[in-house]
Amino acid sequence: MHILVYANCQWENLMSTTKPLNGITVVSIEQALAAPLCTCRLAEMGARVIKVERAEGDFARGYDDAAKGHSSYFLWTNRGKESLVLDFKNADDATLLKRIIASADVFVQNLAPGALARAGFDSSELRALNPQLITCDISGYGTEGPASGLKAYDLLVQCESGLAGISGSPEGYGRIGVSICDIGAGLNAAIGVLSALQLRERTGQGSGISVSLFDGAADWMTIPYLHEIYGNGAPTRQGLRHPSIAPYGAYTTGDQRDIVISIQNEREWQQFSNLFLEGTGASTDPRFASNTERVRNRDALDALISASFTTLSAEQAIHKLGQANTAFGQVRSVAEMAEHPGLRKWPMAVETGEVEMIAPPVRAPWDDQRFEKAPLLGEHSDRLREEFRATAMQNKQEGIPA
Repeated sequence: MHILVYANCQWENLMSTTKPLNGITVVSIEQALAAPLCTCRLAEMGARVIKVERAEGDFARGYDDAAKGHSSYFLWTNRGKESLVLDFKNADDATLLKRIIASADVFVQNLAPGALARAGFDSSELRALNPQLITCDISGYGTEGPASGLKAYDLLVQCESGLAGISGSPEGYGRIGVSICDIGAGLNAAIGVLSALQLRERTGQGSGISVSLFDGAADWMTIPYLHEIYGNGAPTRQGLRHPSIAPYGAYTTGDQRDIVISIQNEREWQQFSNLFLEGTGASTDPRFASNTERVRNRDALDALISASFTTLSAEQAIHKLGQANTAFGQVRSVAEMAEHPGLRKWPMAVETGEVEMIAPPVRAPWDDQRFEKAPLLGEHSDRLREEFRATAMQNKQEGIPA
């Protein structure tokens, strides 16, 4: 037992300093959100991320100044990286960039389709120079086919993929409130890179992967798609109401707070109808005897539930829902979310002080409990140029081709 405890302590100490991607170098020519989010997640796992920027910098640096004078987008997706300013259309800088990529493990880019290939940085050619390299190309609609040339900003992809078509209220379409297609592409790219790294462990070979914003959004649309093609039609816009489960939606209390409740099975329905809707006869009403019947008679059901909610304050409703063992969620503002008891925050240094950022969604033994800072534009340019100049000189002395 003592040996086991000691071993566990040693393991915990090791994990506190070792991250899964320690020793992995990622080079990224990235902008906006999708690729920076991908490489940010890799940096959080311990990878060294060299962010290549043009002279004016990643345009996300200028999106806003909400975080103590800094761009909220940039701080979120660029912490812990090194910034190198170069112009890959310049011959010397192109040579430097190829030298850096030749020593890297992963190369990520999300420029317009074909832009890097025209500059001599086609992913397949880079892998030919460095067979262990993993390349990840992020695009809007892929690199082939009639849609590949379309500009692909997040809201446009929400519309093209049908996401906007099933979001919002019956009265009008609604944008999903964050840049979800960009975010999804970034996370899909990170999954792809991690998968390729694992494959390289087995084969010794790198590989090329690609993701697109549209592919990710289309994947999320699988259920509406199957209903449209093979069922009775895709769900219509429901606002804060589930299209195929009832009751599952928002109801307003007497003090004008919206609370969403969710009934997932008949046991939960009986508890809810007996305890929350007591005296209404709902538990024995044949119109509500199954989920299918409740959806079919949703208007009558909603009227019954709404009448019960309007007699209660939010505090009273939450108490009564707890007694009925009914799942619920309050419709919170961002300000209220910021004070949520479940919200975890880590500090992050910025040039103007410190910002409390939302902690990563994956809780892991290697967590730092604070974020590394996001780089200033070109902050590491001189050091990186010197580092890879020295590497080239050493390789030349050892007879290794540049």
